Amino acid sequence: MKYLGLIGYPLGHSFSKKYYLDKFDKENIQGIDYDLYPISSIEKFPELYTSNPDFYGVNVTIPYKQDVIPYLDELSEEAKVIGAVNCIQIKRQDGKPYLKGYNTDAYGFEQSLLPFLKPEHKKALILGNGGATKAVKYVLDKLQIPYQVVSRIKDAENIIYADLTDSIIAQHQLIINCSPVGTYPNIDQCPDIPYEGIGPDHLLYDLIYNPEETLFLQKGKAQGAAIKNGFEMLVLQAEKNWEVWNQ
Repeated sequence: MKYLGLIGYPLGHSFSKKYYLDKFDKENIQGIDYDLYPISSIEKFPELYTSNPDFYGVNVTIPYKQDVIPYLDELSEEAKVIGAVNCIQIKRQDGKPYLKGYNTDAYGFEQSLLPFLKPEHKKALILGNGGATKAVKYVLDKLQIPYQVVSRIKDAENIIYADLTDSIIAQHQLIINCSPVGTYPNIDQCPDIPYEGIGPDHLLYDLIYNPEETLFLQKGKAQGAAIKNGFEMLVLQAEKNWEVWNQ
């Protein structure tokens, strides 16, 4: 039996576990298990793969996407630039584990965004400055779409929600929610932005996938904007992880 899994802390509902177990079932993939490994400290991470030589891949979630990097032997190009890892390939070289980190969030975001991009989507607003924001910034830089980050704390690069006006919203036709605001069960919440500035030229992208249509997306749709949730991004990054582990 070979093993894959997800590390993070705490781990509640996991998209990954259900996704991979369903995939193994549907595609008749045998001899591989995927499980959750809630580790209370990143120092416990090496125990997983040193105690089990059949462990060959892990996903990484909050709060370890950056903390795990010192444990890796190599980083892919995008993981190096982003400075965060969500997928690790574990190989054995001369009996010793060799770990390479990837960021497949960037791939999932880019591939799910591209079909929705139109010429009018010239500037972006990124809501929230957590871990997911790094991958989003990387993709926007790659696509040469300038952006402004909005966070709860003002600094040299970021503005705060109170700074937003209808005019700023109107000038940024792509609005990406990277914050957890609106995630189930808090479905009656949404980022505090002036939705009146949104119009038919806007695209609102929410990294949240549960609920399927957050209040953020509902309010954008009511203003005539195109909307997209984060479900496809997750599926695409999950398939990319599978490719990485098995290459």
